[in-house]
Amino acid sequence: MSEQKSPSDPASTHRVFNQSKALTGHNLYAGDAALRDAVQRYGGHWAEDDLQRYGEVCGRPEWIERGYDANEFKPIFDSHDRIGNRIDLVRYHPSYHQLMQLAAAEGLQNAPWTDPKRGAHVARAAKYYLHSQVESGHGCPVTMTFASVPSIRLAPNLAEEWLPKILDRGYDPSNRPHTDKSSVTICMGMTEKQGGSDVRANTTTAVPTGGDTYELVGHKWFTSAPMCDAFLVLAQAPGGLSCFLVPRWRPDGSKNPIQVQRLKNKAGNVSNASSEIELRGALGWLVGEEGRGVNAIIEMVTVTRFDCMIGSSGGQRQAVVQAIYHASQRSAFGKTLIEQPLMRNVLADLQLEVEGSVAMTMRMAQAFDHLEEERQQLLMRLGTAVGKYWICKRTPHHAYEAMECLGGNGVIENFITARLYRDAPINAIWEGSGNIQALDVLRAVAKTPAVLTNWLDEIEQSRGADSRLDRAIDELKKQLADRDQIEYRARHLVDQLALTMQCHLLAQGSNSAVAEAFIASRLDARGAHNTGTLPTGVDLDTLIERGNPLVS
Repeated sequence: MSEQKSPSDPASTHRVFNQSKALTGHNLYAGDAALRDAVQRYGGHWAEDDLQRYGEVCGRPEWIERGYDANEFKPIFDSHDRIGNRIDLVRYHPSYHQLMQLAAAEGLQNAPWTDPKRGAHVARAAKYYLHSQVESGHGCPVTMTFASVPSIRLAPNLAEEWLPKILDRGYDPSNRPHTDKSSVTICMGMTEKQGGSDVRANTTTAVPTGGDTYELVGHKWFTSAPMCDAFLVLAQAPGGLSCFLVPRWRPDGSKNPIQVQRLKNKAGNVSNASSEIELRGALGWLVGEEGRGVNAIIEMVTVTRFDCMIGSSGGQRQAVVQAIYHASQRSAFGKTLIEQPLMRNVLADLQLEVEGSVAMTMRMAQAFDHLEEERQQLLMRLGTAVGKYWICKRTPHHAYEAMECLGGNGVIENFITARLYRDAPINAIWEGSGNIQALDVLRAVAKTPAVLTNWLDEIEQSRGADSRLDRAIDELKKQLADRDQIEYRARHLVDQLALTMQCHLLAQGSNSAVAEAFIASRLDARGAHNTGTLPTGVDLDTLIERGNPLVS
């Protein structure tokens, strides 16, 4: 009788090896050389201990998991309750609220306003950059609440009532009047379907009802975070396009007739509910003066554009974190990926993009901290448009290249690179897409020529540091002096404004290897280089080490 064989082990064909485990438990601040350098250089050094603490928090597995959950379980809209009352309620997964609570507790929506010391905006920008790497969608109401403060201050009576609640570090998502809350969030409603970025084409009307109150009627094509406690809205008043604060609830406790029509089904940013709303005789309070609505809300828009720079820089950083970590864990053709020459070229190039983005973002944060100085005001006026255009527009391709480093895993939804890629275009499109930013630069220069003079004076501080940068500055000045078809050429001009500024900031920094690599790869290629095409002689070791999340 022959010996009976044992059944084959059904798992014998499925051994998991040569795969990178999920990256958790790392300190996002300690492992980020570009950010640490920028914080020290631009005035946030006093926040070092707090940023080290928060970098560890943002690397904890429970927070990373909440970021995944907030995206997997999208917001749900209920127009009415079960017995037919209109409630306009958006329900979120608990992870979304936990992320919002963390942001509020850390002061991401108000810290520089409540403690406006030197470096406050630099410290807040660094913390927001870390926070956005956990999950970016919930950053929309955080940013808008933060950005609403300069606009609301234009209406002293509203500021007296609303600012204490905006500046509170609590988070209250309950669907009830703001008068019953100690903390609130603020949203913005500008975009209408017939106008888009051309807000002067808006048709929403505002009829005076006495004092500074108005009745608003109209439709808004994009209103993100519709569960916020109030909205800054543009509408046509008798004196022209004006800005209004429109609460979700009236002071008497009745529901303000702001009706959500539907939630937008977006490609990215899915944890954040974006909606269409109708204002059906909604109460609003005038902010600023009639006919000067753009001037009133532009204060908010400027700050939201700045946060777009921060968020996109953070997205770039998280993409590099994942690419370098994966490459250090996976082998192919007898070597780890991080040892392969061509992969090293790609990884170093991805990190270079982060270096430039962080330098420009944190320099604008420093300018934000010193707005009492005219030159800093001028720098930020141009810098938020140039930086928002360049950094946010570079991020989608950067996210794709990082995703490719993970191969097939990179496009799978439970790898964060897929989410980074879906989210990457959002900041580039919202708060004014590429053309709007480029045209805004031209308008700013035409209206206030000193903004351009100031920008060039800043860059000139690096004159003589590198002959290639000198030539780029000279060529930029020549192109700016040529007014022929300047609107047609606007994107190219803004490209060069951004690149020369980044080269200058890195040349003034403490790492010559970074500056040399950035200038060599960006200026010689005129800003159109393909990732992974760094010239020979670049110090890849330094760049990859600076990007490695496990090196501190």
